[in-house]
Amino acid sequence: MSIDASRDRSRPVLGSLTEHASLRARVTDVLREAMIAGELEPGVVYSAPVLAERLGVSATPVREAMMELTQEGLVETLRHRGYRVVEFSDVALDELIELRALIEVPTVGRVAATATAGQIAALRPLADRLTETAENGQLREFIANDMAFHLRLLSIAGNQRLVDEVRRLRGMSRLSALRGLYEEGRLVDTAQEHHALLDRLEAGDAAGSEALMRHHLGHVRGVWAGRAEI
Repeated sequence: MSIDASRDRSRPVLGSLTEHASLRARVTDVLREAMIAGELEPGVVYSAPVLAERLGVSATPVREAMMELTQEGLVETLRHRGYRVVEFSDVALDELIELRALIEVPTVGRVAATATAGQIAALRPLADRLTETAENGQLREFIANDMAFHLRLLSIAGNQRLVDEVRRLRGMSRLSALRGLYEEGRLVDTAQEHHALLDRLEAGDAAGSEALMRHHLGHVRGVWAGRAEI
């Protein structure tokens, strides 16, 4: 296969591939966040054209995104019908959060002992954005910023495999009660815990950081999922 030398060199051919990959990644993130927030409901079958229309894109990046989400175990492909969001049992979700705690809590403790002031300061804008989205009821944006905050925090420990595994586990969360918490004016309280965590990290308080991280993770299977917390 040859490349036509007469092609207008001002057109970024390889750049267009990058743009396509970027669109697919954005669509994948949006669909994953919608599943976490409960906007795409477990057990319901969705077609690529319908989702594409809702997102304002063509069906191709939606199908590609669904293939990736299928590989992550979040979606089932139904031949000639569409895609069904996988429904996780309460036991499975409890096991996921237990696994996350085993990874994230001690890692936050290590970060408290090793992070620089600059690394902690770089997380403040994300914490601000979390509070802002909680105040405005922007649930999908809240979930996206929460993911970005925690993954960037964990990345300070320098273990990319750990970060990738937590990203995968977080994608399986189901936070169906976020809308109700916003309407009750309680979502901001949990959002502000991110600044409290940064305060403890900044002080080098490893034990305090671990305790707050454990408490914060409890929301995933507690109030964020519509269940009481102990």
